[in-house]
Amino acid sequence: MKRSFRYGAAFAAIAFAACFASKTEAQVGIRSLGPVTTSQAVEFNVYLPLRHTEELDRLLEAQHTPGSAQFHKWLTPVQFRSRFGPTQEDVATLRAILGSSGFTVMAVTGHGVRVRGPVGAVQRTFGAPISRTMAASGRTRMVTSEPFMMPEALQRMGAKIIHFAPLPELRSQARRMAGPISPENRYSPFGGYWFDDLKQAYNFPSVRSLNGAGRTIAIISVSDFLDSDIKAYFAHESTQNAPIFPPRIIRFPIAGGSPFDPGSGNSFECELDLEQAGGMAPGATLVLVNLPDASLGSFIDGYLTLINDNFADIVSTSFTAGAEALYTAAYNGGQDFSGILQVFDDVFKQGNAQGITFVESSGDSGGVPLPPLAYFNTPPQFPPVVVGKFRRGVETFNSSPHVTSVGGTNLKTTFDPPSLESRYVNENAFGDPEVPYDPFGIGNLVAGGFWGSGGGESILYSKPPYQYFVDTGTTNRALPDVSLQMGGCPSGLAKLPCRKTDSFTIEFFAGQLVGVIGTSVSAPDFAGILALKEQFLGGARLGNVNYEIYAIAAAQPAVANSPLDFLHQGQPGFNGGFSTTKTGYNMVLGVGTPLVRNFIFASELPPAGNPQTKSNP
Repeated sequence: MKRSFRYGAAFAAIAFAACFASKTEAQVGIRSLGPVTTSQAVEFNVYLPLRHTEELDRLLEAQHTPGSAQFHKWLTPVQFRSRFGPTQEDVATLRAILGSSGFTVMAVTGHGVRVRGPVGAVQRTFGAPISRTMAASGRTRMVTSEPFMMPEALQRMGAKIIHFAPLPELRSQARRMAGPISPENRYSPFGGYWFDDLKQAYNFPSVRSLNGAGRTIAIISVSDFLDSDIKAYFAHESTQNAPIFPPRIIRFPIAGGSPFDPGSGNSFECELDLEQAGGMAPGATLVLVNLPDASLGSFIDGYLTLINDNFADIVSTSFTAGAEALYTAAYNGGQDFSGILQVFDDVFKQGNAQGITFVESSGDSGGVPLPPLAYFNTPPQFPPVVVGKFRRGVETFNSSPHVTSVGGTNLKTTFDPPSLESRYVNENAFGDPEVPYDPFGIGNLVAGGFWGSGGGESILYSKPPYQYFVDTGTTNRALPDVSLQMGGCPSGLAKLPCRKTDSFTIEFFAGQLVGVIGTSVSAPDFAGILALKEQFLGGARLGNVNYEIYAIAAAQPAVANSPLDFLHQGQPGFNGGFSTTKTGYNMVLGVGTPLVRNFIFASELPPAGNPQTKSNP
């Protein structure tokens, strides 16, 4: 569940260091452990802008346009690097500059080079002191408290370094629903849904027809998982007549990864993502890309590994780096950090060119994820007071045009005890007003927060080609793209009592059943749907599936509730910034929620029946 409040203003430490010099570390939940020994070795990436970007954009559009000679003809990592990555001359220049400064080039990627060298060389070359910090999670990393000063030659090349940025860690968005839960809630019209409840509700094909076999879903996480939790989750729905086994999960730690921690939101997120993606596509292989921490540097390392190794067909992420505006000069004392987002977008472009689909939760702060500037530049008081209201915005990285943004609803299904039938009845997208809270722990409160499906318009990206299939109401990138059940009523934040129309998902975590809500549910669910579609297509990758999503939306029958509908539309709702519409696109739910068999063009296949039956274990 993506929640902006669980992410700090990404650049608060830099933006207002002068104003709150003694508060900088507290602002972002980071504690200094002092300077790093200059002889200590460190590895990091030096990024260069892609070459021939106009040609790349034309290629991406052609790869996703049926009838084009290049349709679904995906590149290999080597082909991408040779056409759009650094040239041999670029690499030679980098080797010379960095080599003379004491660094060794360890690898060349489609986006620059990875180097290794002593901390002293970093400080001499880039003119910024390096210190070790500890996040609230207890993890440590190296950061600089001052902007890097790039050597002139690297400036001319447009080089960027993310690794040492003194920014707070990204945070998982999974959140528990307010109040106690019991698996008995699955027997009510609203309430806790297991994966197979959702599969019947959204008209999935029978698991005997499609199960995602042959497809690989990568889950980006900052935690390991307990095998016993995954086994128990799937065993709950397994019966003698409908046996189900845990999906195959491969651990893929980056730099050692992070351990499982029952008190960590990252571990809560990790197991949720595995259970949801595995439930939707139990025949797919799940690869847990386990990062050592949730820094921007670790996330870019994870994505680079995925596109360079090229083994994953679909990548699902439920973390956010905060609202786009937090990267702009206005929030950073005049220094623009949006170039960091461009590096990530370039990586997503390469993945799309190789046929990889990136799926990400749209966020759980509705249409208002952005704290006002007053939150950062008002001296805190005790007790804390409200200094402003949240503003409209969209969150990264799902705002990239090369990522599929998944929003969410509250779902109602049929109630016919003692049957476990869970057929679709309706949905709503009404979010929850939140009590004032302190998003980044600096001592001020912000009012007007809203729990709901993240959505709005980007301030960084223009309208991508695929969004011209529908009327999005803006000339910029609009979010989200599509939605599924996310649920509502966040524990500790909801301003009002839970409504009877609030739904949630059941997770097995640390040996017990818990109720969980947010778009962290809908994103891995949608990743599972895409695995089914790719299996149905004979193992063909889809790349940037947004092209197909919006073409499908444009073909939605004009007759309401047609048996040929691809999408549920017209759900009522409000996300704090925008309202839903009766038809077409809106900035709460995107194009709507899918009727999966029609959505993946497999309507002739038998449907998933009641949960815990042969067609839907």
